[in-house]
Amino acid sequence: MELRHLSAFVAVAEELHFGRAARRLQMAQPPLSQQIRQLEKELDVQLFERTTRSVRLTSAGEAFLEPVRTVLADLDTAVRAAGAAGRGEYGRVTIGFAGASSHETLPLLTRAVRAAHPGLELVMKGQTYADAALAGVADGSLDLGFVRLPVTRPGVQYRVIDEEELLCALPSDHPLAGLERVPVEVLTEEPFVTFPANSGSTVRDATVGACEAAGFIPRVVQEAPDSYTILALVAAGVGVTLTVSSCRHIQQNGLVYRPLAGPSIRLRAALAWRTDNPSAALHAVLAVAQSALPTPACH
Repeated sequence: MELRHLSAFVAVAEELHFGRAARRLQMAQPPLSQQIRQLEKELDVQLFERTTRSVRLTSAGEAFLEPVRTVLADLDTAVRAAGAAGRGEYGRVTIGFAGASSHETLPLLTRAVRAAHPGLELVMKGQTYADAALAGVADGSLDLGFVRLPVTRPGVQYRVIDEEELLCALPSDHPLAGLERVPVEVLTEEPFVTFPANSGSTVRDATVGACEAAGFIPRVVQEAPDSYTILALVAAGVGVTLTVSSCRHIQQNGLVYRPLAGPSIRLRAALAWRTDNPSAALHAVLAVAQSALPTPACH
């Protein structure tokens, strides 16, 4: 039994006329009649009562019609689903991101993807430091990562989506809070709150690099896993920190942000993915990201 036999049966059953059914199927009438006879022979039942004037379904034909319609409809659904998946309209994309610094960019991307491809599932992996997100992309555990430059992993491609500035966050009653800009060197004796060492945090690395460039190693008195906790500890007077401008949305009593004096220290944020990742869903997300998260003009 072939699908063409089933399609021929439904056409004749709905038209109840071999000539009209043949025209509907864009074929000649004799081959259509032959297909119906082959189907009846395989089923060992008569599906139609034929006279010179009319064609009628037998009881066997009536019983056969709805299940065949269901089979053909399910096949059509399967074909459409395969095509949609091939175009990236269905499927799953796993995204690694850090919560606070992706506060603005991540919702822009997810809303745009869901509007363009509502059948596509986004699996979000939060609290993923930039280096860890890059490692996840490189080893295939993540399809897409919110990372920061530099991206040096072989086989990983990236596109810059934002440029952030390193800021100083202080308790509001701190003597340095009265400055318009804070020179990094005046933080020499200050206690620091920051991300754990060896966590893969590019903000931690930038903090240490800025302090070393100013001639000292930061005295870290407290480590915390995310920007929300770090800034809460700063507001509580535990210490100071250097953070990125994308975290400035975190507003708490007792917390102030001040730009650093001198040339600004900038970190570029990017989306990263494996060049050889064949996922159509991933490439659909990347296409949406081109407009939802364009590369800054200054890059």
